[in-house]
Amino acid sequence: MPSRLYGDPAMAIASSSCSPTHFRNLSRRGFLQVGMLAGTSLTLPDLLRSQARAELKDYPNFEGTAKSVIHIFLPGGIAQQESFDPKPNAPLEYRGEMQSIETNIPGVRFGQHFPKTAQVANKICVINSMTHGEAAHERGTHNMFTGYRPSPAIQYPSIGSVVSQQFGSRNNLPPYVCIPNVPNEYAGSGYLSSAFAPFALGSDPARDGFKVRDLELPNGVDDSRFATRRSALEAVNEYFRKREVSDQITAMDSFYEAAYSLISSPEAREAFNLEKESAEIRDKYGRNTAGARMLLARRLVEAGVRLVNLTYGGWDHHDNIVNGFRNQAPAFDQAFAQLINDLDERGRLDDTLVMVSSEFGRTPRMNATAGRDHWPKVFSVILAGGGVKRGIVYGTSNATASEPENDPVTVEDLFTTVYHTLGIVADKELMAPGNRPIEIVDGGEVIKDLLV
Repeated sequence: MPSRLYGDPAMAIASSSCSPTHFRNLSRRGFLQVGMLAGTSLTLPDLLRSQARAELKDYPNFEGTAKSVIHIFLPGGIAQQESFDPKPNAPLEYRGEMQSIETNIPGVRFGQHFPKTAQVANKICVINSMTHGEAAHERGTHNMFTGYRPSPAIQYPSIGSVVSQQFGSRNNLPPYVCIPNVPNEYAGSGYLSSAFAPFALGSDPARDGFKVRDLELPNGVDDSRFATRRSALEAVNEYFRKREVSDQITAMDSFYEAAYSLISSPEAREAFNLEKESAEIRDKYGRNTAGARMLLARRLVEAGVRLVNLTYGGWDHHDNIVNGFRNQAPAFDQAFAQLINDLDERGRLDDTLVMVSSEFGRTPRMNATAGRDHWPKVFSVILAGGGVKRGIVYGTSNATASEPENDPVTVEDLFTTVYHTLGIVADKELMAPGNRPIEIVDGGEVIKDLLV
């Protein structure tokens, strides 16, 4: 192959770190191992290449109520007392300095920095009895991305990767997208093929001039030149194809076809284009990190992405929790409430599940530095849409938000219920390395009282 073909910037989308000769010398096993080295975050070429070579097993699923999921993750562990489970009647050292406010559900109160969310309380479900036993950041994060406790023996796949493996892509879009980047090592494909790892944007949509990596043609390359390069590449591939029978060549063909389909599809490219939104809508979400990320998430699920994970803020408030919430909660409050209203007004809330989660909660008693420490015994999670009942609070914590009082919800229960809304049977077995069958979720029950 002439080196100039792959050296030309116009062929960035159709190149890789391995030459065709290198692919020819790999066994199938070696070819797959190369894919595993890509890490937990895939560029578009990595993602589509690995999807092309993966063998997607036929796992039948039933019809779910949710067609897509938006998972909003608040890293650090948001305090339940200052957000969605305030304790206004508790002593000061437990309730904290911040006030609580009424919602549009009689008797239900949120923290003072969530007035807009309080006005969509009738459209969401708050779980105030989430519980697990992991007080370290990494372990709590692992729980809330995989539905499993961490294990030294195996890396479990994230919910996004499971959804990707079960359903595949839709409308030429990656099935699993992280905004703006893969947030942690537990958001990846785990023991599943790297074909099911997330596609990361590579840039924050709140930035001026935001562009998604790999979706734009290189400078100086128009559609005509792009098509010419595609024809040249096809001719080169045909040369190799005639000289050997190799599924690696077929896989590369499939990868290129998928890549070209995405790059050449105006609908797919425009799904990532926030400039297509009106100034009014962008203002309603907020022209900030929270607003841009949640608006882009809405665009992506409407276009066909199956699961969008986005992160916002840092909620590890060991010190000065008042300022921490004052600085971060208002932007979240505005964007989240607008997301719920927007999905509802556009007729998409019923088939889009929105989940707000965090690593764990915070200690019931304020500490000496006016903050709260890690507390996994009880915390809050929000679910909305996708077949979940509207306007309910499920489960309660006790008077000091130190442990569940009624209807405790385990991580396994939460994930089993979320998978159920998608039409995935949570105790279905997937194959880990060594042909070891592992259930998508080990234990847990569908919480039927959450579902319509």
